Amino acid sequence: MDILQVNNVSKAYSGHLALDDVSLNVPEGKIYGLLGPNGAGKTTLIRIINHITAPDSGEVLFDGHRMTQEDVEHIGYLPEERGLYKKMKVGEQAVFFARLKGLSKAEATRELRKWFEKFDILSWWDRKVEELSKGMAQKVQFIVTVLHRPKLLIFDEPFSGFDPINANLLKEEILKLREEGSTVIFSTHNMNSVEEICDHITLINNSRNILSGDVEELRRRFFADRYDLTFTGDPRGLMERLQPLAGEFKMLDPDGRGRNRLSLHVNGGGSDEALRNVISVANDTVALAGFSESIASMNDIFIRAVEEDSAERVSE
Repeated sequence: MDILQVNNVSKAYSGHLALDDVSLNVPEGKIYGLLGPNGAGKTTLIRIINHITAPDSGEVLFDGHRMTQEDVEHIGYLPEERGLYKKMKVGEQAVFFARLKGLSKAEATRELRKWFEKFDILSWWDRKVEELSKGMAQKVQFIVTVLHRPKLLIFDEPFSGFDPINANLLKEEILKLREEGSTVIFSTHNMNSVEEICDHITLINNSRNILSGDVEELRRRFFADRYDLTFTGDPRGLMERLQPLAGEFKMLDPDGRGRNRLSLHVNGGGSDEALRNVISVANDTVALAGFSESIASMNDIFIRAVEEDSAERVSE
């Protein structure tokens, strides 16, 4: 079941088209990556979902019905532009935000202390917010966002400003939230984090949805009939021998043992016979150590999808 459906949403600001007929479906209990370069329209879409602004056309459905302001209570939103009241004490402010989400003071204090201890910031409970580092402040805001266990969580560039250790801590907590049944929309332009945690993605470029789907399916589809060879021997000689059977050769970084690695596209639709022929020629030419299907990185997919979209716009 889809917890969120965005149907043909468009939004313009002073002549600038921020979203152009965007549609997407977010499955319940999954981590959904909302990807795209800065200025693509991701934040505008998130603001529409949170009823901060309204679309010019189109609609948003939540749990099967047209979304209302009351549904926003079931959303936890961590915006990229974050802000806390600097003169308040950390614990006092966290309790304040938790009570706005419907928790009692006692319940909020109890749950917040658990989270603060997990994130190693409990000792800062009675310190003023202005004394927090940027990373600590982000931890506090993440905790407040997830504390009331909303049905849908929206994180806009959640790892921005975190060192690798704390970014990994946050990633593990997001994965735990999914395991416990939460649905997460994860907005970013960092492709590495997408590969690690996202189940599905939508790529927005120049205000349009140019690609949506299951992450693993997309990674295979974008590198269809492409394979990697690991070998010891002469790369140039191997490529010459393989030319009748394959193309689009690309040398990759050597493996951990210093052996050569070659990526190529197999002619003939990657049939069993075509693959056997490539392996046979490679075995006769070099010392073949490995032959495996190539899997596109999200960065590869991002670049190719944007290039194809740009080419389509030029031809329109």
